[in-house]
Amino acid sequence: MSTPGVLSFTQQAWEQVLAKVKRAVVYLDTACAESLHWGCGASRLLEAVGSPACYLREFEPAAVGGGAEQPKAVFVLSCLLKGRTVETLRGIICRSHFQYCVVVTAVNHAVHLTANHVPAAAAAELEGQQPVFEQLEEKLCEWMGNMNYTAEVLHVPLLLAPAAPHLALTPAFASLFPLLPQDVQILNSARPDKRRLGSLGEVDATALTPELLLQIRCLVSGLSSLCEHLGVREECFAVGSLSRIIAADLANFAPAKNRRRTATGRASVVFVDRTLDLTGAVGHHGDNLVEKIISVLPQLPGHTNDVMVNMIELTALRAEEENRNMVAPGCLAQSHDPAAKTLWEALLNTRHKEAVMEVRRHLVEAASRENLPIKMSMGRVTPGQLTSYIQLFKNNLKALGNHCGLLQLGLATVQTLKHPQAAKWDNFLAFERLLLQSIGESTMSVVLNQLLPMIKPSNQRTNDDYSPEELLVLLIYIYSVSGELSVDKDLSEAEEKVKKALAQVFCEESELSPLLQKITGCDSSVNLTFHKSKSAVDELFTSLRDIAGARNLMKQFKSVYVPGNQTHQASYKPLLKQVVEEIFNPERPDPVDIEHMSSGLTDLLKTGFSMFMKVSRPHPSDHPLLILFVVGGVTVSEAKMIKDLVSTLKPGTQKMNSVTIIITCDSIQLLCVPSHFPWRSKGSLEEGELSILRANYWIAELQSDQIRCSCKKVSRLPFSAPAG
Repeated sequence: MSTPGVLSFTQQAWEQVLAKVKRAVVYLDTACAESLHWGCGASRLLEAVGSPACYLREFEPAAVGGGAEQPKAVFVLSCLLKGRTVETLRGIICRSHFQYCVVVTAVNHAVHLTANHVPAAAAAELEGQQPVFEQLEEKLCEWMGNMNYTAEVLHVPLLLAPAAPHLALTPAFASLFPLLPQDVQILNSARPDKRRLGSLGEVDATALTPELLLQIRCLVSGLSSLCEHLGVREECFAVGSLSRIIAADLANFAPAKNRRRTATGRASVVFVDRTLDLTGAVGHHGDNLVEKIISVLPQLPGHTNDVMVNMIELTALRAEEENRNMVAPGCLAQSHDPAAKTLWEALLNTRHKEAVMEVRRHLVEAASRENLPIKMSMGRVTPGQLTSYIQLFKNNLKALGNHCGLLQLGLATVQTLKHPQAAKWDNFLAFERLLLQSIGESTMSVVLNQLLPMIKPSNQRTNDDYSPEELLVLLIYIYSVSGELSVDKDLSEAEEKVKKALAQVFCEESELSPLLQKITGCDSSVNLTFHKSKSAVDELFTSLRDIAGARNLMKQFKSVYVPGNQTHQASYKPLLKQVVEEIFNPERPDPVDIEHMSSGLTDLLKTGFSMFMKVSRPHPSDHPLLILFVVGGVTVSEAKMIKDLVSTLKPGTQKMNSVTIIITCDSIQLLCVPSHFPWRSKGSLEEGELSILRANYWIAELQSDQIRCSCKKVSRLPFSAPAG
């Protein structure tokens, strides 16, 4: 049996689901579909269903019901069984002919009790009972039309989508994003004057909306299940305001008390707010092929972290626009193909040049194994060379089936290298380096004035100029890396010039992108007046000021900017790098900004006594396993940087791509909500989301680089083409 890790955690959870799906119609929501996609693949689910017909459907109100020949249904859901979810269940079942329904939820029963306002004391008395699930089972029978039919409701922790042994994603929490200072205004609107919050530093769980608290509790429930699978008792630490609330909730999660008493291992879980350093999310300093693939290829529908790979090169169809949708797209996740999975992990862990050479090597070896007439060529790897190798498989169905996963990754590489946006990567990088030098030598007003001539309307832009979305990327970079600003007359005037130029550019766009539609509130440039555009841009700059001041409450991690000197140019030092360096500092000083969350009276006494006696306070490096959870997303380059950094700081640590290291030596697992910034709704709080100022939309919707738009509704399941 393999050592417990994020992959085994996900696969064991899915095995529980697969045991229920034989000859059933299976409905999945997009988050569970993404977990399946990365964990074991849709083909594994199809095998378990065992029906000649494809009975997989997306869970949505308009989903097709089951016919008379389909008596069994399984619903696999990532959310609470409450509100709209239950209404959707009821609608599907009532228009079907089911006699046996199984509902699987990724949220445990204890959180359902909290969602139904059951007091903690009463919930403790219900240990071992599941009244919420039992009541829903009765309802399921009622909706099926016969109380003698069979219904089951069970909890399975489908939290993670494991992208690699050292990197896992939490697709169900793509909308969970750290707070900005302006969010305090919204929280204060529901509080009496005497209890108003002064800053983000004062925000605690009692200040949050019930909807956001429930979302945090659902996440904590899943993380607790992960710790149970790993067999560890966790110590919780936090860097940032929302991370502090999540860490405290996990540390004091009542259902985990019995688990912690019997756990034989120990782990440190460190939560970090993404907003403390957005520079790394929008920068181009990461020399990683996968990061470029994710940046330039279109997003796989319904997914937050995978892309569509055009597979038409391997067919007899012409590569024309009208044929694009005739062939199912490929993707990056290759959970069912060991050889492709090996290449994928190599791409994650190598620099761009080495990764492209690795793709060539795998293609050459695969072609050789299939006795294909390959012509070897040395030197620089080109897209044309890779394409010629891939074309060898085109008319050989057996070879195509044997290496379908590898060919998908090969085509993803070719399409990225040939993509026009990829050519801009170096331009972005060069400009960001110039910005770093300018920030050290000039004021922010001077930097903004340098940006001003680059803001051009669509009729004056060339391919080398920056689009409005790309300009917003640069603005995020400038404000995040600069940090706290000294607001003066020159800065206000410079900002005003940039605001007017951006507002005018928005108005003159021939067609508004989805991002600009969200920012301006207009679905067409015809309806966009300069006044509307200027108001939207004013709100954008309010968010930019918040981004610049995100680290104001930090003492040790106050800056990510390293000024230049006579021997070194100015540079950017990622906050995540600073956090990991502090964790593994051999001198083990008491962390200043890495805050420990007490899990009970013992921890509180230990922390209190350490002020007067020589009692060591809990430290993140105390335990052999470190789980780093980035609230708001992490880029591929950042994941690689942390992985490499741990190996450097701990030379005796085994290679990170071996899950056996989780319990045998100092190691790190990176868990993150997907690496995009989700659009935040301005709707009512009753909709289950934190109401937030519209100025934050643009952080969510940038289509370039690591920031992805995920609001698009899809009409099909987010599965890519299976191998073969």
